[in-house]
Parts: sequence; C-alpha cells; structure tokens
Amino acid sequence: MSDYLGANLKLLCSHYRSVAEVCRKLAINRGQFNKYLSGRSRPTAHNLKRICDFFGVEAYELGLPSEQFAQLIGMRSSDARQRSANDPLIELLQPLRESAGNLSRYCGYYFEYAHCLSVPGYILQSLVHLREERGSFLFERQERQEASRAESAGTEEGGIRCRYLGAAFYLQDRLFLTDYESLTGNEMSQTILIPSFKSRITRLNGLKSGVSSGDRRTPACTRVVWDYLGTEINRVTAYRQLMLYEPDDPRIDEDIRQRLAATRVRDGLFEIE
Repeated sequence: MSDYLGANLKLLCSHYRSVAEVCRKLAINRGQFNKYLSGRSRPTAHNLKRICDFFGVEAYELGLPSEQFAQLIGMRSSDARQRSANDPLIELLQPLRESAGNLSRYCGYYFEYAHCLSVPGYILQSLVHLREERGSFLFERQERQEASRAESAGTEEGGIRCRYLGAAFYLQDRLFLTDYESLTGNEMSQTILIPSFKSRITRLNGLKSGVSSGDRRTPACTRVVWDYLGTEINRVTAYRQLMLYEPDDPRIDEDIRQRLAATRVRDGLFEIE
C-alpha cells in the first residue's frame, strides 16, 4: 500500500453520509479507521479485503495516485449510471428499493429451518447471511443435505449442496426475500417473514415457496423459521450443522418444531393449516 491510501479512502467515504456510517457498515472501529484515513496505520489483510469488498475496488487500486484513482472511480460511477439507465429490470425494481424501509437491524447470520421441498418428511437446516451493500440488502443461503440422510430419503448419491443469492425488501411490516440457486441457475424461491418488534431479534416466522429439485419440479410451500445467530459467527462450525433432520430429531429445538408444525406433508405434498 502506498501513501495515497488515506486520501483514496476519504474519496470513497465521501459517497456516504459520514465516516461513522462507513465504519458501522464495515463493523470496523472508528478510531482504527481514522488511522487508515490519516495514514498512521494500514489495514491488515483481513480488514483490507473487507474494505475492498465493501467499496467494490481492488487492493492495488487503493494505492494509485489520488488523481488517477479519482478518475477511475469517476469512470466507474459514470458507467454504472449508464448501465442502470439502460437496464429495464433495475428501473422496475427502483421503487421497491426506495420504499423498502431499513433492514439494518435484521442484518446478520441465521439458521433457517423449513420442511425440505425436495425430500418431504425431513426438516432442512440452512445458513443465511443477510447484509447491507451500497444501499441494498442482499443475502446468501447455504444448503447441505448430508449424504447418508439424502441417500436414505431416495435423493441423489453424495447429497446435495446449494448456494442461493438474493435480495431482501421491507414493505408494509413484512420482509420479502427472493433468491436463485447460483450453482446451477435452475431454481428460484420466495420467502415472506413476519418481523420482530422486540428490541432483541431471536426468531422470525414466515412462509417459503419454491419447487422441488426432483424430476417433477413440483411447486411447494412450507412454514419457515429463521433463528438469529449474530453478526459474527464461526462459519465452519455453523456449516457442519447444515443437513436434513428427522422431524423428531432432538437436535431440533422443540419451539422450532412447534412453529413448523402447521405444515403437514401428505402424499408428498405440503399442506399449511
């Protein structure tokens, strides 16, 4: 990193309301970030990656001379505005972004529990990360169906792994989430959650709809529960817990089972009471 780091960071921060807002979104201590801005300290490799991912720049670009960096950012902003102006999908969704409300308090990691749409009779535990990125609220959902359970349920050998990417909106006291399966691009799902009006978020209830990954691609809908984990977690430990569970598995909390109980599976189809 060169001596231009501080000036280039100041330019990037100028696109936000305040440095405090940037620090809050990055979850970096304000005092430490001020040292980056003044040139008294340089980010660790971990913090540098977080900063670059947040602002959408490369690490080497932060070391460019300030005039060259400003031109680069200006050209990117101009290109982005031009693409946005010509993209009918972005234009269509813009009113939703402007009126969607603030989802910041819901950002963080969650375990998602729902009846598996592909393997009726099992509860699927997934990992969701909801985050704010440049004014939009995005999320990633990881699914893993353990091989032994997947095979016993008649699914493909070796189990199934899925990675969903999506966007979240807050409209009229409801959380609306739409995502797509990014590894195969063959599936989308929709989730509607009832927000928590308590000061501390614990669990969110809602409905989830999509299609099974089987040959029939059967449309289905199930109750869903999001269990809040926090803004920082051990992802490796959490990922190991992702699998298919029997409905009476003691590792599934009784409260979660009761919340999901309103969904019944009959002849391979889901019925919601």
